[in-house]
Amino acid sequence: MAPLRLHIEAHETPSMRKIEKAVEILHAGGVAAYPTDSVYALGCAYEARDAIERIYYAKQMSKHQRLALICPDLSTASQFGQLSDSAFRLAQRIFPGPYTLVVPARRDVPRGLTDGKRRTVGLRITQHPIAQALAQALGRPLLTTSAIKPGGEHEPCRDAEEILDAFGKFVDVVIDSEMTAAIPSTVLEIDDHDVITVIREGAGPVDGLL
Repeated sequence: MAPLRLHIEAHETPSMRKIEKAVEILHAGGVAAYPTDSVYALGCAYEARDAIERIYYAKQMSKHQRLALICPDLSTASQFGQLSDSAFRLAQRIFPGPYTLVVPARRDVPRGLTDGKRRTVGLRITQHPIAQALAQALGRPLLTTSAIKPGGEHEPCRDAEEILDAFGKFVDVVIDSEMTAAIPSTVLEIDDHDVITVIREGAGPVDGLL
């Protein structure tokens, strides 16, 4: 069955009727494709095991690779990641924006959401109105990963057509909106000693952050 395709303009206030349709699918354990402030992404509710498996299979990801959590706000993010004073100040500077912040996970965070060896979790608060609306309407973080086909030579998906070509059989709903940027999020890690490391330099500038 072809995925549901919802056209939503990326205005400051996206159509809540269409957002709620997408969220119904997420609540039911579906996989969504949606634009972010970096590239298009694949995501699901963080407890939806079958959906998580589909995302891993679609991208041919190793089980050691972890997905990030799109959170509606810093208060929610702090329920999953341990934000020291330095990490909180860094988060205030980069969020909302095209960044992923990797921090130590809280003890009660399920192991499936963390880097198993170091118990870290990746957090995002996006400034894209559609991704933000999805996270807010879902009522809990959205487990997310950049929509990039398997293999290092592939470019990220930037619109609904590219999503359907690359991942159409793996997703249940595609949000069709304006073309995104071509660069994934910048990934920063801040450890227990407040040392900041650039894991991946992407859409978010790092000048002045280190």
